[in-house]
Amino acid sequence: MHPAGLCAACLGSLGLLRLLGAPWPWSLAATFGVCLGGGGWRLLRLLVRTAPRDLFGLSVLLRVKYQLRRHQKAKSTIPKIFQEVVHRHPEKVAFIYEGTGEQWTFRRLEEYSNSVANFFYQQGFRLGDVVAIFMESRPEFVGLWLGMAKVGIEAALINFNLRLDSLVYCVATSGAKAVVFGGELASAISEVNGMLGKNMVKFCSGDFHPAEVPPDTKHLDPLLRSTSTSAPMQIPGKGLDDRLFYIYTSGTTGMPKAAIVVHSRYYRIAAFGYYAYRMRPEDVLYNCLPLYHSAGNIMGVGQCLIHGLTVVIRKKFSASRFWDDCTKYRCTVRGLGASIGSWLLLQP
Repeated sequence: MHPAGLCAACLGSLGLLRLLGAPWPWSLAATFGVCLGGGGWRLLRLLVRTAPRDLFGLSVLLRVKYQLRRHQKAKSTIPKIFQEVVHRHPEKVAFIYEGTGEQWTFRRLEEYSNSVANFFYQQGFRLGDVVAIFMESRPEFVGLWLGMAKVGIEAALINFNLRLDSLVYCVATSGAKAVVFGGELASAISEVNGMLGKNMVKFCSGDFHPAEVPPDTKHLDPLLRSTSTSAPMQIPGKGLDDRLFYIYTSGTTGMPKAAIVVHSRYYRIAAFGYYAYRMRPEDVLYNCLPLYHSAGNIMGVGQCLIHGLTVVIRKKFSASRFWDDCTKYRCTVRGLGASIGSWLLLQP
């Protein structure tokens, strides 16, 4: 019998027996018999077999809701939650950059993001202003948007594969007043410099070659080194339901479209991954997904910022180097990407 029909038959039997005055124990026993006789034992077996999975899923949902409610009462934001993690283990490694082997401790990430917050505030950027970040995946990428968030500046995370019209469109639609680009993408910015508008402030992070960047570009790295690493005094009046940054769709149906990520959404996505995959603070997560994407920046980096995991950042996914990297850095968790498994299976 179809499950819907079986349920109707069982409920009908129970209602009829109660209407005839049968006691509850007899009514329930007879209904149970009707259920089993109609093939309900299959449904019962299915419920028993899937109960552990369903109960675990429910426990994950409840834990995330509880933690989110706790942070809402404390008026937390992602930067504030990260500061709690820093206080717990400041000298623990937060990021390992695969490109150079460089290690960032939680203290270093905190100080770098503080210098970002102080610098941009000194430059006149205020609560609600938008700054575009256009660079390849590396620890500075995270430190930039995290530092901006500390003073209420919202980052627009631009896909580093975009060029020309698509690049200009994403920067323009975000309403960005400035763009921070990696030195490796200087040529892409130079191509569109005239279309970004004369009021667009430009900063370059990383390799800086004056002949390759627009003439009005400032080298960000030395400016940050000369800025205070103390926590910013200007604390924005933001909460978990306020904007954190913008990410963009892939643009399969036209130009990429900006999606707002609020603090609570960032927390929920990262927390669901953490509890659902039974991660632990001592885990090392291998993140080869782009940081302009939610999978790499929230599901991956979020485990570092919120739960204190060490995250290995790789600039670009390489199926041939995947297992070597995981072994080298003793990774216990990999970044979540639907297509990664299939690519790995194609390797000899």
